Amino acid sequence: MIKFHLLLPFIKKKSETNSVFSEDEHRLVSLCTSSMQSAFAELDTDPRGLSEKEAGKRLSEFGRNEISQLKELSFWEDMLERIKSPLVVQLLTIAVVSAIIGQTSSALIVALMILLSVGLSYILDSRSNREVESLGKRVQSRTYVLRDGIETEIRMSEVVPGDVVLLQAGAIVPADVRIIFAKDFFVSESALTGESMPVEKSATAPSSPVKSVLEMPNACFMGTSVTSGTARALVVATGTHTLFGAISKKLSARREETSFDKGIRSFTWLMIRFMLVLVSIVFLIVGLTKGNWLEALLFALSVAVGLTPEMLPMIVTVNLAKGALAMAKKKVIVKKLPAIQNLGAIDILCTDKTGTLTQDRVVLEHHVDIIGNKSDEVLNYAYLNSYFQTGLKNLLDRAVIEHVDLNVDECRLIDELPFDFQRRRMSVVVEYEGNNVLICKGAVEEIYSCCTHYQIDEEIYPLIDMIRADLFEEVQKLNEEGFRVLGIAYREFSRDKTTFSVQDESQLILLGYIAFIDPPKESATEAIQLLTKAGVEVKVLTGDNGLVTEKVCRDVGIPFKSSITGAELALLDKEAFSAKVKECEVFVKLTPNQKEEIVQELRRQGHVVGYMGDGINDATALKAADVGISVDSAVDVAKEAADIVLLEKSLLVLEEGIMEGRRIFANIIKYIRMGASSNFGNMFSVLGASYLLPFLPMKPLQILTNNLLYDFSQTGIPMDNVDPELVAKPVRWDINNIKRFMMFIGPISSIFDYATFALMWFFFHASDYLIPALSVGQKDALARLFQTGWFVESLLTQTLIVHIIRTRRIPFFQSRASAPMMLTTLLVMTIGIWLPYSPIAAALGLVPLPGIYWPWIVGFLVAYSIITHKVKRWFFRRFEGA
Repeated sequence: MIKFHLLLPFIKKKSETNSVFSEDEHRLVSLCTSSMQSAFAELDTDPRGLSEKEAGKRLSEFGRNEISQLKELSFWEDMLERIKSPLVVQLLTIAVVSAIIGQTSSALIVALMILLSVGLSYILDSRSNREVESLGKRVQSRTYVLRDGIETEIRMSEVVPGDVVLLQAGAIVPADVRIIFAKDFFVSESALTGESMPVEKSATAPSSPVKSVLEMPNACFMGTSVTSGTARALVVATGTHTLFGAISKKLSARREETSFDKGIRSFTWLMIRFMLVLVSIVFLIVGLTKGNWLEALLFALSVAVGLTPEMLPMIVTVNLAKGALAMAKKKVIVKKLPAIQNLGAIDILCTDKTGTLTQDRVVLEHHVDIIGNKSDEVLNYAYLNSYFQTGLKNLLDRAVIEHVDLNVDECRLIDELPFDFQRRRMSVVVEYEGNNVLICKGAVEEIYSCCTHYQIDEEIYPLIDMIRADLFEEVQKLNEEGFRVLGIAYREFSRDKTTFSVQDESQLILLGYIAFIDPPKESATEAIQLLTKAGVEVKVLTGDNGLVTEKVCRDVGIPFKSSITGAELALLDKEAFSAKVKECEVFVKLTPNQKEEIVQELRRQGHVVGYMGDGINDATALKAADVGISVDSAVDVAKEAADIVLLEKSLLVLEEGIMEGRRIFANIIKYIRMGASSNFGNMFSVLGASYLLPFLPMKPLQILTNNLLYDFSQTGIPMDNVDPELVAKPVRWDINNIKRFMMFIGPISSIFDYATFALMWFFFHASDYLIPALSVGQKDALARLFQTGWFVESLLTQTLIVHIIRTRRIPFFQSRASAPMMLTTLLVMTIGIWLPYSPIAAALGLVPLPGIYWPWIVGFLVAYSIITHKVKRWFFRRFEGA
């Protein structure tokens, strides 16, 4: 029976190791660097695998080989999470209190708004999430293991530490394993590292200390895939103890609050504080001055409803839903609606390289002789080698064959020397131009070791030691430009020789080199330019090597001064790490944890960070970012962690999404600025009128009607036009800016409220209310006239003023609202003018207004618009430099 301590990490004290490995990684490194016999002993197994009985015990002891999955909330749990929003709680409280004291209409209106807001966001979120497949399907369901020495097919979830697994081309590695035996074994680790080239794996243990578990040549990792060859491997870790599992486990934790969440929360609590303070003061003032405490409570409650930005959830949801539909037409699935606004707010985009900046495919870029001149003969020989090999053709072979289509009808395969790890080359012998030609292709160093001559054009020269370094310059140049370089050499034999061995790979003639690259996307350069123009800085975070990454960055126009490797980052203290994250644009050879740490550090520095990735190694960084962006072809764990999934992996699509996010934010902020400034101005108006007047400045039913009409006028905001300058740079929540705007713009409305008070009190003689000889009916008529005058002025001014606040330009002339916005505001203002003369006027406590009232109000509206526009222009110049 395996001992529990054997499955604990074999680590030294941190003071002795100074390592950045996690405990599970320490254990994996320990078992992969020890002798094979020691690894079998530590895991209490042998090359014949476990017995069925022992495997069953270990399955019970260590659990199923499954990764952590995100907890899916039930319908009621989801509803509870949405209802726990402070704004929704505030609205619910008002609705309940309204119902208790008999204000049924108010309670129903607020409850309907809550239902529409919460229900609509739930429906849209659910619809988007159904577009993304569930987590866990990345790993195939079955694999082959040795049980009692017999090859057995089992579910991957039943694999346990100590199992011996059998791997072949097309298989998914079911756990973190150590290679026991391998033949022509290549593994794609692109999901973990972003490297598009398959990695060679063998049973050879690392010869020197490794800085990353991914560097170990004898280790394979859960979720990676076998591209060619066969292998047997010893299972070291399963489930959440694997590299893949550790990443997935982090995804089950609660996500950090994003800038959108923080902004909504800050504004909500700002409005709640204003409401609580004002409602309490109004309640006391009305109760003390009027003597009717029930009337004071009804009035205070109505004021609370009026001051609550109850349309905010609906405005936000409709804006985001509209954005989600617009983005869906551009092949973008929005999983979490708030991510749309976050997308508009990002000022730093972190992205991987493969498939985003590059085409995620290997192409043959150069075929040159040894001095760097283009050579068709090199291409011909490379084609023959790739075409006639009988084994599984790798990405490089396919790239050669796709590059050119040669007629090989006159050629015939004579023999083949397959690739192996010791030689790091492969050869075919082809009947070609009257000879049997051995054509060898492989790692440049290995090809050099087999050559005694080199060829330039048709001339052949001896390859002496003095010129080997000079000949290698072209290879170094190609390597520095980010190319994967292979050497091509040949040797001619007579047609009588038909059997060949590795010994025949000698006395070769070095012909030249072929160089491969994952080419940059044509659209990437344009996208980088658009992002830079839009104020978004691009940082590249990849597990790939530095030379390749730097070349791609130069090709697509990413300006960078320096790059840094994951190993170098790991040696830095906190302050130095923060400085490097701030100054570097390119990060290479990163581990998944380092990607996450970089994103978190950028957020700590005050940036709104977007992260675009599609691999297992990107999942935790996707979750850590303000907005995680993945693609439909990504591994499921990455799609699960993302907020937005692109059906087309393109930065151009992403740039369009960023602009859409900014348009949405601009429309949301219109409502917030309007609501905040209006409420702040109403605070002064209500407080003053409640104290100075002998009657209520507006009846509770009138306040609710006014509020309902005003809210309806704002429903056109999501469809409103947005000026180009409002989306020219990253936009983000700034609660202090909103407070300043509120304090400068809000009091302007109070000035005209008090002007209206004065008009109704002195010009229309509402002051006669104080005459003792007047009857109750006469006093009531004067109060109604006053209340009607303020009702109309209040509705018209706050409805009209949104046209002033919605733009930094001159409204109506330099910037016009959309047709829906114009229609809703015009309709509400028309209703406001009509109501005092309507059949329902008496029910609302309104009376017809004298004709002379309207010129005064027109004058107030014109003056209010001009003053607000002037103050607005000054505000933006003073505080935003616009």
